[in-house]
Amino acid sequence: MLNEQAIRDLVNTHGLAVNEGRTIKQLIEDGELPRLSGCTVLEGKVSDSVFGDELNTREEKPIRLMFRNNRISTHDINRGEIPFKDQVLAFNHDHMLQLVKPVLGSSQFEVEGLSPASTVIPAENLNLLPVENVLRLFMAESSTSTSLYQHWLIAKEEGQNTMDYAGHQLDVKSLVPNGRLPYLIDTPSTKEKVDRTIDMDYLIRCGACTEGQYMQMRNASLMAYGIVSQYLWLKGMILVDTKTEHGVNTAGQVVAADELYTMDSSRFWRVDSNGDVMTRDGKPVSFSKEFARGMVKERDQQFSSEQANEIAVRYIQGLQHLTGKAFEPDLRPREQRIIESTNLTLDALL
Repeated sequence: MLNEQAIRDLVNTHGLAVNEGRTIKQLIEDGELPRLSGCTVLEGKVSDSVFGDELNTREEKPIRLMFRNNRISTHDINRGEIPFKDQVLAFNHDHMLQLVKPVLGSSQFEVEGLSPASTVIPAENLNLLPVENVLRLFMAESSTSTSLYQHWLIAKEEGQNTMDYAGHQLDVKSLVPNGRLPYLIDTPSTKEKVDRTIDMDYLIRCGACTEGQYMQMRNASLMAYGIVSQYLWLKGMILVDTKTEHGVNTAGQVVAADELYTMDSSRFWRVDSNGDVMTRDGKPVSFSKEFARGMVKERDQQFSSEQANEIAVRYIQGLQHLTGKAFEPDLRPREQRIIESTNLTLDALL
């Protein structure tokens, strides 16, 4: 395991270099990946996707190549780049995927020789369901507008006794910040420019998914939540909440579409030997993006290089604790990593 000083040295020494390089869109436009010429490039918050009518496997399955970047987004705003974030979250996701793939399924293709920490993720181009599937076991303090905590603050201020949250009737007075909920609740949100927490009935009415698709997504996710929770308990952690995304593959199956149980999509809290949540300065000891959200003081704030490096240290520490394995960074130039991993993937699938 890398200790804190070794992690800080790594970030300070190589942090700038691992962030440098052209985007996948620029690499394609510059002719570096000729087999992707003419493909659509969709630039997202923390990853970019490449797909096209001619990009199919030998079995005629449509391909979507996802390229993780180092950007970090909070409150729906890009705050800058975090050293090693792409590699950390890729390894985090791959580690958790192995636990829940039999339950959730996956859009990803297996490519021999592709590193688990590869920032190039080859997957089937699903018909994505425009839903964020969110499960919560605790009411974590959060500054995001879709959080149960923010809705609870409003209900409390308005003097409500009962609040409706994503179709669940909750007793306002019995809820406490960072407290356990009466049961594991599903609280889906829309996939819009500004996400909104809604209930299953709304999703069905607006055509986001069918009732059958939602129930399949929900029930599989509940099972996966239990699997991950059992794994984390042995490591002295609990899964506080998580969000997953899903889509329909060419076989008509609803499967996970990426980003499973990462520090960006989930909250993990440390617990002591008695199972009680450990705290520091009155807050749960957490491995999640929440510590980065806490650094935001102004709406359009960009993280300084010092803040970005501190966030990187926390990500790497969290990864090691979650997986029980030492972080092994790939120090090749980012462009080289992208080009070589993309060509390896295309050789295997086309």
